[in-house]
Amino acid sequence: MTAIGAIIGLLLAIFLIIKKIAPAYAMIAGAVVGGLLGGFSLADTVGMMIEGISDLSSAILRVLAAGVLSGVLIATGAAETISNSIVRVLGEKQVYLALALSTMLLCAAGVFIDVAVITVAPIALTLGSRLGISRAVLLIAMIGGGKCGNIISPNPNTIIAAENFGASMSTVIFYNLLPATIGLIFTVFLVKLIPQKNIARSDRNTETQSKNLPPLWSSLMAPIVTLLLLSARPLLGYTIDPLIAMPAGGLVGILCMKQWKNTVSCMTIGLQKMSGVAILLIGTGTIAGIIKSSSLKDWILQILSDMNISDALIAPISGALMSAATASTTAGATLASASFADTLLSLGISAAWGAAMVNSGATVLDHLPHGSFFHATGGVCELTFRERLRLIPYECLIGGVLAVLSTLLFMIIH
Repeated sequence: MTAIGAIIGLLLAIFLIIKKIAPAYAMIAGAVVGGLLGGFSLADTVGMMIEGISDLSSAILRVLAAGVLSGVLIATGAAETISNSIVRVLGEKQVYLALALSTMLLCAAGVFIDVAVITVAPIALTLGSRLGISRAVLLIAMIGGGKCGNIISPNPNTIIAAENFGASMSTVIFYNLLPATIGLIFTVFLVKLIPQKNIARSDRNTETQSKNLPPLWSSLMAPIVTLLLLSARPLLGYTIDPLIAMPAGGLVGILCMKQWKNTVSCMTIGLQKMSGVAILLIGTGTIAGIIKSSSLKDWILQILSDMNISDALIAPISGALMSAATASTTAGATLASASFADTLLSLGISAAWGAAMVNSGATVLDHLPHGSFFHATGGVCELTFRERLRLIPYECLIGGVLAVLSTLLFMIIH
């Protein structure tokens, strides 16, 4: 199958997403067109699309299981308790670090980055109003922290990258710990350079909210138990699959918070959050099947070879390109790992490092305007489209630093 067909199919999917067609349908349409233009019959094209979906079936199950943990953190107020505590401990003088660290830890605990930003935003706007800080600066601090947390989280992007490479998810997370930490420091440094315009306004008083939030110790139990279970392999030599670890962590958390009566509602909320991702992954799987069967990856490899670029750069570059195409960390990491995992493994790059570099690369361009993250985060901070657009270079810088650090760390060790 020619690379041209796959490229046209991918471009069609991007065009349809920009035109507000549901991303899953856009990618299915792109897959059909890409396969036919690439020289395959309709039956063969459908067969490749189905094969692409089947390759992601186990990952989709793990994503749905992650909904239990995510639902518990969101519905019980645990995520809000954690972010409030961080801001209270660090204080107003370290407001940028407090906001970035809040979204980082929420994402690292298994909360989606857009949900993490939405959770922390009321606190950020209140502090911004009090301290005279621009809404744009507040948003970059939160997004930057979220990107750092996203590469060390049991979120769908990490689950699927690890799955496609055949790597342990806990090892993939461990390899990106240092890049995420340095990325957090870089975020705090970067936001201080952004011009202060449109000072935040907020009528909320986060300190006097009547909502009954759980105590910090019980709020932390769900992510702590989950991480301990996921760490069983390197610590004890016994593997506990994320399919078990994440629901178990969520259920332990809800017991510690004494909210077992809300178990069903927490699981329902979590499923609602993850079902959209699962549908997106089905659409992504169809076009991933087409790209994997095409000569596109060989074409990209040849270009990189002609440029004398290290083989290791294939991982972050593919993650960045695919996240740009889909405006999604999850879809970008899925497409890149499904398309290039075999190639990277054949080049001698270990499964865990390949997944870690793809995952970090997928944060470089995952915030473009044809994705929902761009609009959701801009809306919660009350930014106009033009104001939100001006933040893209800063987001690219943060994602770029994460990708470069992950790749450099691999090169130094190897």
